[in-house]
Amino acid sequence: MPREIEFLFDYGSPNAYLVHRAIPAAEASGAVAFRYVPVLLGGIFKAIGNQSPMAAYGHIGAKVAYDRLEMQRFMAAHGITEFVMNPHFPVNTLLMMRGAVAAQELGCARAYNDAMFKGMWEQGLKLDLPDVWERAVTAVGLPAAQLAELAANPEIKARLVANTESAVARGAFGSPTFFLGDEMWFGKDRLRDVVEAASR
Repeated sequence: MPREIEFLFDYGSPNAYLVHRAIPAAEASGAVAFRYVPVLLGGIFKAIGNQSPMAAYGHIGAKVAYDRLEMQRFMAAHGITEFVMNPHFPVNTLLMMRGAVAAQELGCARAYNDAMFKGMWEQGLKLDLPDVWERAVTAVGLPAAQLAELAANPEIKARLVANTESAVARGAFGSPTFFLGDEMWFGKDRLRDVVEAASR
């Protein structure tokens, strides 16, 4: 049986997108399986007083340049060529993330995750607009009306809040975050480390 790795994500994180793209290769050996856990990155930041790297370090030119280089290295290592910076960034991800919980409930999370990550970081869509979100969902054959209705359900909203609060309680401070049991890893560059730990 593959060991489960929890992947705490928010579609608003470009590094979470890169991890999403690299996960299929990581799972190919059959040694590990990733469980996607939707969280609100803004909620995590608010709870602990954190902020996005761009807000924290955007004024430090060398840091911004190095982060860009690090992304390029990761993409080259994993054969990712489709990434584009979303021109609407930052995009409010509340609708998307509630939709992620709804998609898990409906059993279509894999297709939904692909649609949202691609919409954000390949197609540059402003997915906080309901009509843009609906078109992106419909384009991949998912039931947009059913997902929208479920995403507005108080139980689904509460589940996303609970995921976010649990992440904070476990020590998460950003996305992508991984958990192997109670042990945490943070950042796309820890993907290989957590896979190696789970494979041992």
